[in-house]
Amino acid sequence: MFAVYRPQYICEVEGLLNNPVYRALLLGDKHLGFGTDKVRAFDETVSPFAGFEESYSKGFEDLYDLLPPARKILYATPNIIAQPKGWQILHEVKGRQFVFEAGDTSASSSFDLVPLREQHVEQMMQLAALTKPGPFGPRTIAFGHYFGIFENERLVAMTGQRLHVQNFTEISAVCTHPGYLGKGYAAALVQHQVNLICSGGQHPFLHVRADNERAISLYQRLGFTVRGPMNFYFMRKQ
Repeated sequence: MFAVYRPQYICEVEGLLNNPVYRALLLGDKHLGFGTDKVRAFDETVSPFAGFEESYSKGFEDLYDLLPPARKILYATPNIIAQPKGWQILHEVKGRQFVFEAGDTSASSSFDLVPLREQHVEQMMQLAALTKPGPFGPRTIAFGHYFGIFENERLVAMTGQRLHVQNFTEISAVCTHPGYLGKGYAAALVQHQVNLICSGGQHPFLHVRADNERAISLYQRLGFTVRGPMNFYFMRKQ
């Protein structure tokens, strides 16, 4: 079975995925965050992401007032921004946003893909710290649908979901222990997420570092196409 998502939803994508963090905090992941109708942030134990309405010029000012001292945030935007007043940019990552366009949504895996639960969180955090797929905290698992591959009771690969933006669901935390690369684990886990998301009537999307050629090649092979830039700014409240 193949899914094909074409220009009929371009307007919908433009309206939602240009600002996926804020939209997720208003929609599918509202229960994991807090704020106002203009600016919102996730609980820090879930994710450092924070965002605000695209046209709202006081977004960073309101976030400054909303959040506690020294709170770190991750802000995602297709644009290049200057350091906002009251905030220190600690790190900038140039990324790309990919959307699933066409591919097999029924392929099964020969690997044992294990649903990850609370008892696995420590191993999940250790794997994320080693491979650095993005921020991963003690409650990141609350985004849901995490699966992993174990060898000798050791978690060696995983992926899950993160932002839920109306009809779009983000695949995230795609990581494999360096000692287990080349076995097809990441491909199997991402394909499983594609199947799961599409079976629920959603469109998969994901983000990747612009310089991560290995991951980009994998995603393109699985049916993802680049939609455009998505830059990530790690900041700390001064």
